[in-house]
Amino acid sequence: MAHTAAPEDKRALRVGVTGTGIMGSNHARVLSQLPGAELVAVADPDQAQAQRVASFLGCKAAADHRDLLSMDLDAVVVAAPTHYHHSIALDVIDAGCALLVEKPVASTTAEGHEIVAAAKAKGVTLMIGHVERFNPAVRAVKEAIKGENLLSIAITRVGPFPPRMSNVGVVIDLAVHDIDLIRWFTGSDIVEVQPQTSAAIAEREDIALLQFRTASGVLAHINTNWLTPFKARTVHVATAKKYVIGDLLTRQVTEHFDYRPDGSYSTRHLPVAYAEPLRAELDNFLSAVRSGTAPEVTGEEGVASLDIAISCLTERAEAAARSAKRRAVG
Repeated sequence: MAHTAAPEDKRALRVGVTGTGIMGSNHARVLSQLPGAELVAVADPDQAQAQRVASFLGCKAAADHRDLLSMDLDAVVVAAPTHYHHSIALDVIDAGCALLVEKPVASTTAEGHEIVAAAKAKGVTLMIGHVERFNPAVRAVKEAIKGENLLSIAITRVGPFPPRMSNVGVVIDLAVHDIDLIRWFTGSDIVEVQPQTSAAIAEREDIALLQFRTASGVLAHINTNWLTPFKARTVHVATAKKYVIGDLLTRQVTEHFDYRPDGSYSTRHLPVAYAEPLRAELDNFLSAVRSGTAPEVTGEEGVASLDIAISCLTERAEAAARSAKRRAVG
């Protein structure tokens, strides 16, 4: 039976992590260092890997998430491969544990809705791991454009093909981060999608150029691929009065403003706080578990971003089918 944290409860929350790949191992590392958490155990079907992580961090190694749930936990981080999110999340919720599910929330929108509905019915905290929201540079960009009349957003997220095996392409793996940021920056839903994708060297799409329009009228563009030999993560936001550029890797944020008839303008570098995004994310999650308030990235937001990402793939597939049909008729 899981603990129920009361708002005044100051004890360390008992937390487990299921999935000890790159993200799961990082979650476990941060949780082992957080004063508000007790990392009880990590779980993975690869027992050797689970044991390595457990030994390094001084916690137990569990066989699977069901084994974790027998350990009287308050919360579980679900960092298993995406196609396991749905079944694991429902088991965690059924046990009465709060949970943070790594992005994307599930493989399909329907599965995502089921997870959200189950958490709501059980009254447990559900957060989705869109960690980029907690990047200090992203937060500095968000602060710089607050109250501004937004016109356009352009985000680049490129790099080499990841060494880890993946059952998804760049849209679900990478672009879903930026779909979430576009929705967060604008405070508006995405209502138009114009995707272009290609599988150049991989089985699934490894290049995506995605265009959007939000309900508030903002135009947005995402350029993402696994073909660039170096990593780049940049955000450009144009407003009626300023142009803001954020480098999410170097964490430098600059705004250009006060445009003059002679072509000159002013520039200033904005202060960016130092923080590890994952630590800030987990702090927010634990705070939500303690207080019973909504976490910063809710289940509904995670499903909404997944829905747009999937629509990029289905729209592109439908467009390709229409083109093939026209060629066949011609």
